[in-house]
Amino acid sequence: MSERSVQDFIKDLVTQNQVMLFMKGNKFFPACGFSAKSVQILKMNGATFETFDVLSDPDVRSGIKEFAQWPTIPQLYINGEFLGGSDIMMEMHENGELKTMIEGLSEIGRAHV
Repeated sequence: MSERSVQDFIKDLVTQNQVMLFMKGNKFFPACGFSAKSVQILKMNGATFETFDVLSDPDVRSGIKEFAQWPTIPQLYINGEFLGGSDIMMEMHENGELKTMIEGLSEIGRAHV
């Protein structure tokens, strides 16, 4: 994949999915502790989310770091906006901010039904 098409692919994923997690493994079989922690946090907050396994594509694995200007994986995006990795997710979970964001998505979804 060319550099431009990798960035376009990533952009498509984060804009087409309200909650998108780039991780090692997937939401059913996380392949590292940080990814497992991230999936657990999203589930505890009632999120419906999609994942992309960066281990399956080295171009996306390096490209996602450039896309967000963030050096580590996992990376969480909500409504196309980069929020951070597992530590930031945990902080947002603990202060209730993540739950509020996810519940807001549910409200948006119901409004369009």
